[in-house]
Amino acid sequence: MKIILFLALLVFLSPAALQAAPVELHSGEVPVADQGPAERERALPQALRQVLQKLSGLRSFEAYPLLEPALEQASGMLVSYYYRNAPVPLADGSEASELRLVARFSPAAVDELARSLQLPLWQPQRPELLTWLIVDDGVDRRIMPVEFQYVRDSMADAAAQRGLPLQWPEPGPEGEWDVDPQILWGGYTEDLETPENEGVMIAAARREGAQWGVRVNLGYRGQYWAWRVEDFDLQAAMSTALHDAVDQVAAANTIAATDLGSWEQTLTVAGLRGAADYQRCLAYLQSISVVDAVDIVSAQPGVVTFRLALNALPRHLEESLGKGGVLEWQASETRYRLLGAAQEPQATRRPRLDETSSSDDG
Repeated sequence: MKIILFLALLVFLSPAALQAAPVELHSGEVPVADQGPAERERALPQALRQVLQKLSGLRSFEAYPLLEPALEQASGMLVSYYYRNAPVPLADGSEASELRLVARFSPAAVDELARSLQLPLWQPQRPELLTWLIVDDGVDRRIMPVEFQYVRDSMADAAAQRGLPLQWPEPGPEGEWDVDPQILWGGYTEDLETPENEGVMIAAARREGAQWGVRVNLGYRGQYWAWRVEDFDLQAAMSTALHDAVDQVAAANTIAATDLGSWEQTLTVAGLRGAADYQRCLAYLQSISVVDAVDIVSAQPGVVTFRLALNALPRHLEESLGKGGVLEWQASETRYRLLGAAQEPQATRRPRLDETSSSDDG
């Protein structure tokens, strides 16, 4: 009777019912001079280029000479478009307006184009990058000074066009910050990492004569980078720093074109104590970007075997599961176990998944 009830629960909580909406990455936004058809046709290839940048994580396509002629297909992939007046903050505190074309392209057509060009795939799970700005103007050292709000707005706009959301920390009710400025100025990103934010960037800017010197520290999923940027204009320096950071984050989450294809993998999960646990496990599996579909092979109280349709080599699934903190490999039982909210994952490493299970690519 318990098994029958559990199977009925699985039918009620079907994978289709729990499928999360995908991240929107198939729209591009570019400045235009007017709303005329000639200007729109000129801008559409630029918008498609931006979409391919967001999907691949690449800043430039110099290594892909076939991309330029492929962009001429943009109008044929167009699904919808509209115009908007985007605010452009200026250094003097005022605001200009920029007319932009927002073009959405067919996901299937764009994905097929990316495959034909053999572009890498930047996985669409992209947690917000926690971004701190601390400025030393020669008089004092301040966190997120209000007079440089235009710099932050410019960075957020550039990050959105690259496909990486930013999160800006907020001060307390009295304008106070719950972080030691020395931690920020020292670039100690590891002291600011939280489970909710898988990446932290600190930009420490100082006026150095006529120039701005910016030291950037980036921590992301256990990797750390540091570099310097110099420019006479702080906004330009921070734009360069932001694009450099996006390059690093994207590279850490990119699947090479040679690893993309079609595979199947079975996965057995134990420790499911009821409907809430099953729902959490299923939603987690469906959220993994290399997983296209999840089916149920068999079920018994507390244990479910899933069949996963993958779009990349199974080792990328293994890597995602190892980072997720939701499922833990149990070597003695040769299956995974759902971790409870209070449990900490152990250091047991899951052996390599069989990469020859099945592949449409051979």
